Amino acid sequence: MTKSVDPNLTNLPDPSRLIFGLRDTGYDFNTAAADIIDNSIAAAAKHINIQIDLEQDGRKFVYFGDDGHGLGPTDLFDAMRYGAARRANLKSLGKFGLGLKTASSSICLKFALISRKDASAPLDKLTWDLEHVQDINRWEMLREPITQTEQHYFNELCGVVGTLVVWSKCDRLLSKDYEEPGGAAERRAVTGRIDKLRDHVALVFHRYLNSADKSYPNVEISINDKPVDYWNPFYPERAEQVLPEHARKLTVQLEDGSTHTATMNAWILPHSKDLTNEENETKAKISSRAQGFYIHREGRIIHHGGWLGVFRSDDPHYSLLRVEFDFDHKLDDAFKIDVKKSRVLFDPALEDGLRKILTPFWHEADKRYRRKNKEIADSAALSHASSNLTIGKVSPKAAAVVGVDTKTQEVTVNNNRGSGIKLHIPINNNVNPSAVYIEAVDNITSGHVWEPAMRSAGEQGHHIGVRINKHHDFYQKIYLRASALGDAVEGIDFLLWAFAAAEQNNSDVELANIFEDIREEISSNLRKLLKDTPAPTPEEIEELKTAIDGIE
Repeated sequence: MTKSVDPNLTNLPDPSRLIFGLRDTGYDFNTAAADIIDNSIAAAAKHINIQIDLEQDGRKFVYFGDDGHGLGPTDLFDAMRYGAARRANLKSLGKFGLGLKTASSSICLKFALISRKDASAPLDKLTWDLEHVQDINRWEMLREPITQTEQHYFNELCGVVGTLVVWSKCDRLLSKDYEEPGGAAERRAVTGRIDKLRDHVALVFHRYLNSADKSYPNVEISINDKPVDYWNPFYPERAEQVLPEHARKLTVQLEDGSTHTATMNAWILPHSKDLTNEENETKAKISSRAQGFYIHREGRIIHHGGWLGVFRSDDPHYSLLRVEFDFDHKLDDAFKIDVKKSRVLFDPALEDGLRKILTPFWHEADKRYRRKNKEIADSAALSHASSNLTIGKVSPKAAAVVGVDTKTQEVTVNNNRGSGIKLHIPINNNVNPSAVYIEAVDNITSGHVWEPAMRSAGEQGHHIGVRINKHHDFYQKIYLRASALGDAVEGIDFLLWAFAAAEQNNSDVELANIFEDIREEISSNLRKLLKDTPAPTPEEIEELKTAIDGIE
């Protein structure tokens, strides 16, 4: 049955308003450029060349050339249509028929498409000029002659056949206008854009750029004559893939009832301190922003970093874990892929499933990060010598030591509970003279922040001392940061020594367990209170070590 059409109900969008409105669909320069590269890959290009030019008068141009199959006049016209026809190959990286137009106009006010698919055919060119559309308020392209510069760049960047995209009137390539257009400051800014684009392309298209990866078509991409080398964020040469095989495939059900499969791998990378500078800067690039999901659609990364609601995403303790997540075009609707192909949304049920699968490895990444940080913290060699010196000089009130039995670890003291009180506490002989009263140690097995001890630089003349647990969060998170604050470390030392001295001056056999319970409760409470307090990063610890060396 043929439906009737009422021309009075046809409500076309205002050309000027819409074409300018589509500039603000959320692209930045990197995501816009990646969308153009998608089209080149979809055209079976083997070489993609990008040129970014800043003229002396401040005008900026971007050229994208590829040696793909090219476009004839009809295909060229369709490609420049807002909402182009759906591609026959559904695996194509292009999706909505908008990418070329919205990506281009997000950066520039004028863009042209120049192409041919037969070496014997002339080049064909069509142009969208947003200001022209605004002036006439009509969806009208321009058919302009090909300039010598455009002919030159087609030859240089495409070759005999292929496609050249030209961005001109680039009013959004940079984030601000410069007092001296084309001057040194603006050139530095353009160079920065080029460097960031190179990093972005290296990540987003890493599977296509890696000639050893045959799962997707290989392509070579150059930016301003410099080839882009791929960056595999999972660094499989050094990272460990920890997800068991049975958990690597996820079945996703669509609204129509059909099911399709996504795949997943979980990688735990080495700690940055176990890598060389070159490995960390160019291979692993460990940082809190780099943790999380790397979502691939048809082998092309559309989202990188962050946990997409599955876990919290700002804690550096999990920066060693990266999750490789893959799906094809059949799951586009399930993951709510947007026009930019730079956003993905997980269904709440999928979030719960992913959380259940990944939680053990999330915790393992945390353990490995903390373990290494503790090793680094130990090497900081925080000094307590000044505190020991002060306590030795002042001789504050403490129990008087009458006798020490190292075999039974029993000490006899005169204290507030009476004379000849026997206590079981650690006895430390032959201690470094500068650590008789206070020492941070790594062999407290109780988990307490501190424990009292009887300590001597020889085998007699013992003094009440305190051993501080290097592995407790209080030491890791508070002491180390306090080291940069001068007297703060001494203040904490004095407090813990005073607790230990007060315990020995008021304890006996019956009260000893009560004091131990108090230490247990305090240590447990501190651990809970500091749960969400980040430990110093390796970089912060290095700064603290420098500060400590300066104090000493």
